[in-house]
Amino acid sequence: MTKYFAGIQDDTRRRDCEALAKLMTKVTKEKPRMWGTSIVGFGIHHYKYESGREGETCLVGFSSRKGDISVYGVSSSPDHAALLSQLGKHKMGKGCLYIRKMSDVDQRVLERLIAGSVAERRRRNG
Repeated sequence: MTKYFAGIQDDTRRRDCEALAKLMTKVTKEKPRMWGTSIVGFGIHHYKYESGREGETCLVGFSSRKGDISVYGVSSSPDHAALLSQLGKHKMGKGCLYIRKMSDVDQRVLERLIAGSVAERRRRNG
């Protein structure tokens, strides 16, 4: 993990990723671990598609990408749409939330979004 953060050359981005890791640790009560070479993940989410294909990924996580920080696993919150409308500057993809900087978003709203998604994913997994 330390190596991953040290590899983020932009100081602001590195601090933002470290802050996001602290936030996700607080919400999930899980220690971060690397999923592959570029995703910092928390907890385990088991998924199964209608096709029968199944696997595991992180419950929530993030990755520092070229232009944004990609945040994974936060679209399951029951009040997802309402929270996104209060979040601040962001983009939403099919399953990812993209933020440029932590200062662009309301971190209390981000915490609620993460917490709601984690709770819902855990509820679904049993």
